Amino acid sequence: FIVHLDQKQRGVVFGMAVGLVISLLVVCFGSALFIRFDTSVRISSSLLLPVTALCVAIARLAKQRFFTPADIDGSALTSGTDRAKLLQALLQNTLEQLTLAIPVYLAALFSSSNNLQAAVPVCAFTFLLGRILFFTTYQRGAGARALGFALTFYPTVLLLIWQLWLLLSKVVF
Repeated sequence: FIVHLDQKQRGVVFGMAVGLVISLLVVCFGSALFIRFDTSVRISSSLLLPVTALCVAIARLAKQRFFTPADIDGSALTSGTDRAKLLQALLQNTLEQLTLAIPVYLAALFSSSNNLQAAVPVCAFTFLLGRILFFTTYQRGAGARALGFALTFYPTVLLLIWQLWLLLSKVVF
């Protein structure tokens, strides 16, 4: 079974692979950075860093709509400029990522595993970094934005897998 990938697909695969490696390092070793911080620092950084990305996405679209007569009435009442459509796509993707991340982060923060709890703020920082990278590279295409997407998505997925593994080990063993 041989798969032939075009240049864009190869770019996406490369960006996602680099993002996966970085995410594995973040989840495996990142907890060492936050192991000595107290619970309130872990919780606030774990929630506020990803929400900052959402705030930026909302603010960028709001600014576009306010200062652009063709966009001021919002997407439900106008067809929207290309810039508004782009910013809406960034906002939508960020909201989707945040919808996955927040429950996973909260579950990890409530875990009895100190290492798991300490990994969450590093994942949250990686989320914010990934979103910034995603925002700045989006217009250059799928290959360019793949790393930003991966840095947002993979740490969350790895935390989810870690938690499911811990849960299953308690239930089954």
